Amino acid sequence: MKLRSLPIAALALSLGTGMCLLTAPAVAQSSGSDSLSGAYLAGIHAGKARDTDAAATYISRALQRDPDDPELIARAFMLELGRGDLKKATRLARRVVANEKRHRVARLVLALQSFQTGKQVKAREHLEHASYTPIGQLTSALLIGWSWAAEGKMEMAIKALKQLDSTESFSVYKTFHSGLIADFLNQPKRAAAFFERTYDDAGTSLRVVQAYGNFLERQGKPDEALKVYEKFDASTSGHPLVDEALNRAKTGGKAPKFINSGLHGAAEALFSLSSALADQSGVDLALLYAQSALQIRPQFAVAQTLLGDIYEDTKRYQHAIDAYKKVPTTSSLRPNADIRIAINYDRIGNFEEAEKRLTAQIEADGKSFKPALNLGNLLRGHEKFAKAAEFYTAAIAKLDKVETKHWTMFYFRGICYERSKQWPLAEADFKKALELRPEQPLVFNYLGYSWIEKGLNLKEALGMIERAVELRPNDGYIVDSLGWAHYKLRNYDLAAKHLERAVELKPQDPVINDHLGDAYWRVDRKLEARFQWQRARDNKPEADVLEIVMKKLKGGLAPEPAAPETVKQVPTENKT
Repeated sequence: MKLRSLPIAALALSLGTGMCLLTAPAVAQSSGSDSLSGAYLAGIHAGKARDTDAAATYISRALQRDPDDPELIARAFMLELGRGDLKKATRLARRVVANEKRHRVARLVLALQSFQTGKQVKAREHLEHASYTPIGQLTSALLIGWSWAAEGKMEMAIKALKQLDSTESFSVYKTFHSGLIADFLNQPKRAAAFFERTYDDAGTSLRVVQAYGNFLERQGKPDEALKVYEKFDASTSGHPLVDEALNRAKTGGKAPKFINSGLHGAAEALFSLSSALADQSGVDLALLYAQSALQIRPQFAVAQTLLGDIYEDTKRYQHAIDAYKKVPTTSSLRPNADIRIAINYDRIGNFEEAEKRLTAQIEADGKSFKPALNLGNLLRGHEKFAKAAEFYTAAIAKLDKVETKHWTMFYFRGICYERSKQWPLAEADFKKALELRPEQPLVFNYLGYSWIEKGLNLKEALGMIERAVELRPNDGYIVDSLGWAHYKLRNYDLAAKHLERAVELKPQDPVINDHLGDAYWRVDRKLEARFQWQRARDNKPEADVLEIVMKKLKGGLAPEPAAPETVKQVPTENKT
């Protein structure tokens, strides 16, 4: 489950002063991390590896040896903020701005501290210093708007947000937060106008849907709110927060106010920016904004989930686990967080813990299909195919209604049945997946390839794979399937042609190189065949593939049999 952010193309522009945590100028080499330069270099290396804790430790050690160095102070500040220690970051921020008056992130941290203590004038002063790049202008305008809202000054808040008129892509942020501020300050007519405009522009954004639907519910318009929620639900795979709101609107429950303080509004602004940046190239800044949002609103479940997502996306899986564990147990996002915790335990090599947690979740929640689905995915990834199929079956059994979006469940179960030698069940699942999602290239590829391997429905199978290639012409695995299908059908010239293309797309794949070697051998290009088999050998194939390749390197292929045989090799999941 990923959060949908507001559109914000301009954030791809300059991130400005102090944004890069991972690069630094060269310094003299040192023999160890105990010296100033050694600690500095160790910190830079850890930062490049996104090991924020180690980087902060080393840079802190360097700073102890040279406490007045402006660069070390600034780098230590960024690292402490990145790992969520706002107290240390705030102390360092004061030293940063003493050296660099317009350090944007340091000014932001100091502004948030002032905001929390009710010193709105001082907060705005810090933010004015930070408003000199596109992202700085956007951040400062939103937070200044919320600082005026915290003082109950609607017109001043709207005036602050009008500073965003100079950049077209910021308009949706202006209208959305204008609506939130008007709603917070109990001006429903103005809020309605702003929300309607925002919904027209960004009706697929999770937070826009939540805020607008929530506003409609509180204005006594539950039917209109239902339409907003149902449209979002129909166009996506659903979201727990929208499902929760949908159920509330249906049952006549009371909707809580979406933003209930100026500080929460500021946290919402930081969350908005973080979620947008996480979808682009600004993941380091996204992390800082998410951490800042959580510092001023600790029980902010969507921001806590986003923090876990950012850590996942940057492959810091233990940090992701720690972040997801902090999602409040009362939040409808907690079940999804528990699933992500299990998945990340598997990623750090603790499959047993992952399996235990998902099994416990299945037992605790008798209604949701998601824990069983994810355990099926986990087991499939570990090639425990027969057991995985059982959990896919359990997940499917919990569906209220089988819909188009559920095609993957049948597809994955079909893979597990095929790999555990239950072909009739696999074939039925692949056909069901195609019934739910006609023209799905992954299913076309797998079913067609399997049929050709088994000598079944050859004409239809080849047509399926050809159609899969039309739909995904740059998928090396699918192009390989087409080449291998022609090989199995003894169309060797066509096989070589398509397999050459597959190798261009996936040059390091040992199986595809092996296939091309076979095709070359059959068209009497034996020197090239041996070269491709050598490439297959050198690209670290699985043991069974390596054994076959080594035999071919020694003696080539056996003479072609008088009639086609069904080859024992079966399609693997990476064929998709």
